[in-house]
Amino acid sequence: MILLLAALALAGCSSIPQHADPALWKVESPEGQVGWLFGTIHSSPRPLDWETPPVRAALEDAGAVVVEVGNLADEAEVSATFALLAKNSGQPPISQRVIAADRPALIALLKSTGYKDGDFTAMDTWAAALTLARNNAGRDDARNGVDRAVVAQAGPRPIIELEGATKQLSLFDSLPESEQRDLLGAVAREAADPERDLSAAWRSGDMAAIEAETRKGLLADPELREVLFTARNRRWTARIAEAVRAGRKPFVAVGAAHMAGPDGLPAMLARQGFSVTRVD
Repeated sequence: MILLLAALALAGCSSIPQHADPALWKVESPEGQVGWLFGTIHSSPRPLDWETPPVRAALEDAGAVVVEVGNLADEAEVSATFALLAKNSGQPPISQRVIAADRPALIALLKSTGYKDGDFTAMDTWAAALTLARNNAGRDDARNGVDRAVVAQAGPRPIIELEGATKQLSLFDSLPESEQRDLLGAVAREAADPERDLSAAWRSGDMAAIEAETRKGLLADPELREVLFTARNRRWTARIAEAVRAGRKPFVAVGAAHMAGPDGLPAMLARQGFSVTRVD
């Protein structure tokens, strides 16, 4: 859903790396400047062996590393930002913030995550939704997320943040209450569908499967899709295009869903005149 969901949820995990062959694109401007787009996964129950030869070569050649949030390892700061934005008072019980059709799924999610109906009366609806989602993530561990692994390998090269923690969480905080409640309902419905798992598609670089998933759940809601997916991709495309044209040779590592379909970063950059070629 969003990177900070993973950053806020840490769990134990196996230490045996799991092989992955994720998607990578080369971006070239009409003038010949280059960059790369690398679709990541934000958390995993196991460490991931994600550095294929093309990915390694691109990362070594890059002049800058571009990520959604640069300080993921600072879990205390991310949690403090979340707590500050999430705080509210006098909210109704959480079950009263979804339509009747979503209440059975929400009640089941509350039960499975150990929460009670009245536990979120001091929390915004969007924050309650993210809290339930991250506690439903099972054994996924953000410490196995590829985003932070890429940052760790940046070395002395500059790290460019596309959003940062405050901006990313503020996207949710600025949603109208009606859309926050739609988000909560979508989280409840997704939790009731355990077959929805992007990890296998990500490991095989199956962008068709990833694109299909971006049409479901909360991203099937037009308003949520615009705020959390399409509009973000437009802003990121402008930043990435600027970095490529400036000759910074950016290695852009963001969630793989942001690479998918006609609203994905590769398609948006191609419409701006860049040559975008999948190389892995």
